[in-house]
Amino acid sequence: MGVFFKDIIGQRGVVEQLRRCADENCLAHALLITGPRGNGKLAIAIALANYMLCGNRSGDVCGSCPACVKLEKFIHSDLHFVFPVKKKKGGSGDSAPVSDDYIEEWREMLATGAYFSYDSWLRKIDVENQQPMIYERESSEILHKLSMQSREGGWKIVVIWLPEKMKEACSNKLLKVIEEPPHKTLFLLVSEEPDKIIPTILSRTQRVDVPRISREDMENALQKRYGLTFDDAKLIAQQSGGDWEKAEEMISLSDEKAQYLELFMQLMRVAYARNIRDMKAWSEQVAALGRERQKRLLEYCQRMIRENFIMNFKEDDMLYMSQAERNFSVRFSPFVNENNIFGIMEELSEAQRHVEQNVNAKMVFFDMSLRMIVWIKNR
Repeated sequence: MGVFFKDIIGQRGVVEQLRRCADENCLAHALLITGPRGNGKLAIAIALANYMLCGNRSGDVCGSCPACVKLEKFIHSDLHFVFPVKKKKGGSGDSAPVSDDYIEEWREMLATGAYFSYDSWLRKIDVENQQPMIYERESSEILHKLSMQSREGGWKIVVIWLPEKMKEACSNKLLKVIEEPPHKTLFLLVSEEPDKIIPTILSRTQRVDVPRISREDMENALQKRYGLTFDDAKLIAQQSGGDWEKAEEMISLSDEKAQYLELFMQLMRVAYARNIRDMKAWSEQVAALGRERQKRLLEYCQRMIRENFIMNFKEDDMLYMSQAERNFSVRFSPFVNENNIFGIMEELSEAQRHVEQNVNAKMVFFDMSLRMIVWIKNR
């Protein structure tokens, strides 16, 4: 499954601007495409690359020329991908990995859609305790590829996903080629944290800011692609905050979401009852979920606290909860008020930070549940 302009969710202004520049041959030789997670910036970069490489484009790729056949499978020889990687088990300790070592995993990710996050990529390549990077050796690979003639006789395009993960030595080696690339060479840097890119790279790129996906575009896409009802699409669009990956997770993880609701209800009930034994059992249950699901649980709990606080104002059109969530919240919402909402949210946020720092999960969740007693009783 390729990624073309027709596949982009919303973002019509950005797409039209880039398409017009491509048609008028006025694209900068290095673009920094940036914005928040899940907004389609990687999809936009790949769609633009495909548009430039298509042999018979007209408003979008033709979909049938030899180039498009290869682009559909992400195997075009003049489209090069760079992304954070880790050292493989059993590999040489002196040899840093490069993106081509993980190109099959990368293509598998893209085949499911180009809206995945860094966290999803980490799970795909099973990083364990490593921190994936774009190593210095990658710059040599890029320079070698660009020194060769285009195999298809057209553009050579390098898509660098998360350039903020580049080692400084790698960035420095790429400065000259990004500033003065070979003829018909295009760099597309896709970043979520441009402030972490070295200034000398930033100064050599033209920035393209991609906003969050609008709620209307999200609702329409959810209804069209997944056949959701208007109400369900509206609920997910609001809760996802313009993040398409998060929206898809909310659809596919319905069983997991039900589990989060049950754990949230258990936490609030044992905190209200001051049942230390059940708190310990709850903490052990959550500790067994694994770090990523623990983080999602805490995000879910924070959303539920916000929704319950809003419920006190009797503004139903501002609530975005399922019927099961509403059923619990009718009685629980009076326990979330001006006196304790900030304290509860801070406890959940602090637990999330500790989970991300690999603090012992049983301790994190047991301590949090103990402190929750004070806030729930603070009505």
